[in-house]
Amino acid sequence: MRTAYQYKLRPTKQQVIELDRWLAMLCAEYNYLLADRFNWYEQNRSPVNACPLICHLPELRDPPDYYSQKKTLPQLKKTHPWYKEIYSQVLQDVVKRVKVTFDKFLKGDSNGQRSGKPRFKARNRYRTLTYPQMKDGCWQGNLINLPMFGQVKVILHRSIPDGFKIKTASVTKKADGYYLTLSMADKTVPEIKPDFHPDSITGIDVGLKEFLTTADGETIAIPQHYRKAQKRLGVIQKRVARRKKGSKGRLKAIKQLGKQHKQVADKRKDFHFKTANYLLSKYDVVAHENLNIKGLVRTRLSKSVLDAGWSNFLSILTNKAENAGKLVIPVSAHNTSQDCSNCGEKVPKKLHVRWHDCPHCGCSLDRDHNAAINIKNRAEGHPVLKAQRLLRNSRIG
Repeated sequence: MRTAYQYKLRPTKQQVIELDRWLAMLCAEYNYLLADRFNWYEQNRSPVNACPLICHLPELRDPPDYYSQKKTLPQLKKTHPWYKEIYSQVLQDVVKRVKVTFDKFLKGDSNGQRSGKPRFKARNRYRTLTYPQMKDGCWQGNLINLPMFGQVKVILHRSIPDGFKIKTASVTKKADGYYLTLSMADKTVPEIKPDFHPDSITGIDVGLKEFLTTADGETIAIPQHYRKAQKRLGVIQKRVARRKKGSKGRLKAIKQLGKQHKQVADKRKDFHFKTANYLLSKYDVVAHENLNIKGLVRTRLSKSVLDAGWSNFLSILTNKAENAGKLVIPVSAHNTSQDCSNCGEKVPKKLHVRWHDCPHCGCSLDRDHNAAINIKNRAEGHPVLKAQRLLRNSRIG
């Protein structure tokens, strides 16, 4: 089993200076390695349907990859001796980040979806350094020992589970300080084989009027964290705009704005976790619509959709369900609001019509409640649930 815990760090003033220095050097190396890949890409590519008759071919070289760029690190430490102060595996992780970023640009991810062209990072946008391996005994009380950096104090708001081994550690700079993210694993924890109760299945319909509606008709109100903080954010944003660029006052206002945005994000994340815990404490299987959230963000409802944070919530719900041995099922979102949950006939209605009245069977209920029941009904055809039903029937028989 693999899990991740995040803690707030309490570095000393000298350690803060050193962390900022490390991040600045890693950012410079990241940009250099990315530029090396871009240079090769621009000099060696050619249109597939045309080639100039007279051209100057540069000296051809093998394409830079993870291993060839990693071999340049010893030479880097000779030409720039201050890089010797950084732990070698932290530098190697920068090479890996460049590889992953460039591969997604050229080849795409596991689903074949390509990302945009990688950008060079400014110092204030390179915020994370990673230790890919951590030694046993690195954790001592409320201190963590980071190789070639030293011991840093940690706010231990929850203890590490017994038997879990720390695999990687990442230090991230955020608006209100530094955070430590630990990735931990325990091979003795088995994967829980789901045995779902037939009455513990529900469907949820996420929306903008209510955050979600379950198939039982229960609703959870939408908090609208960003809209509530919008006035305060506007005041601070004006403060940033009125300061002179490069001045200390502007930097101070930017830091204040970042803290305010982080506070909004933290409130939204806390709401998502509490809602996911509530649903999984009540149900073994939760079905939801497989929404095209990227498409919805391009509509005029974009601010409300992003404020609700459906994508983050569904991701949290899925991860927590896996850890609890439960199941989250995405189903098709086609006509979940239009089809009648009682008779299955299609009842067309526009978005502003919030009540479902079926002229065929007389079913009358809230539009979102009707959609949640349809989502639950579609989930019951999932292969895992079918197998559970067959197994249960064979035991009864």
